[in-house]
Amino acid sequence: MLRIAVPNKGSLAEPAAQLLGEAGYATRRDGRELVLADPDNDAEFFFLRPRDIALYVGSGTLDVGITGRDLLLDSRAAAAEVLPLSFAGSTFRFAAHPGTAAGAADLQGVRVATSYPGLVEDHLRAAGVVADVVRLDGAVETAVRLGVADVIADVVETGSTLRAAGLEVFGEPILRSEAVLVRRRDAPEPDGLGVLVRRVQGVLVARQYVMVDYDVRREHAEAACAITPGLESPTVSPLADPDWVAVRAMVPRAGTNRVMDELYDLGARAILVTTIHACRI
Repeated sequence: MLRIAVPNKGSLAEPAAQLLGEAGYATRRDGRELVLADPDNDAEFFFLRPRDIALYVGSGTLDVGITGRDLLLDSRAAAAEVLPLSFAGSTFRFAAHPGTAAGAADLQGVRVATSYPGLVEDHLRAAGVVADVVRLDGAVETAVRLGVADVIADVVETGSTLRAAGLEVFGEPILRSEAVLVRRRDAPEPDGLGVLVRRVQGVLVARQYVMVDYDVRREHAEAACAITPGLESPTVSPLADPDWVAVRAMVPRAGTNRVMDELYDLGARAILVTTIHACRI
């Protein structure tokens, strides 16, 4: 039985549950459930704090889990990333009062406040910098004003919170994070992991594409297929009218309306777009 750790709260929890549900696994009906058996898929789910998941997986207590890349690296657990999951994205940056530093190389001997000490210490070590990393829980943007630190390292989205505190980002990002599927490092692959990965990949691909069906005159079929080349190639089928063919192809979701406009201008008609819920590529 595959034992899977799932976030029980925070920005990771709902998208992780939705992803697993779309992949055909059981989802909990009550948010207070801590363990959920899924006998149809020979799996069992454990709902844990996102920060603890890499530790449980790295120790071998659980087989796989969903957590953030930032939490994985910060934990220093014996767990490894298997698959990026394309949600809960974030960027970690250094920030300080203007003129304090231009990059990580300027942080020798300074105090750096963060909620991710392991991640920051490893980043500074890789840059050959020795600094005093101050661990804080929760918001760290006031650490400089309160005299606890000279620099902070934190998630940066718009930067408005930092600017309000009189800080600005500097240097290259420490890390670009997102939700990831993790397993124990240097351990045999657990039974059921291959199926889980294929199912999740199928959902992730399906979210990026839609299926487009349309009719087009035979003489324009080649040009139409150039607009909708599909993954390998489009499906072209004859119609009752020998002058027309039906075409079906997967196209990137983000460009759907542009593709429909181009097909219509080419003379295609009966253009239909269908959502793909899951697939195997």
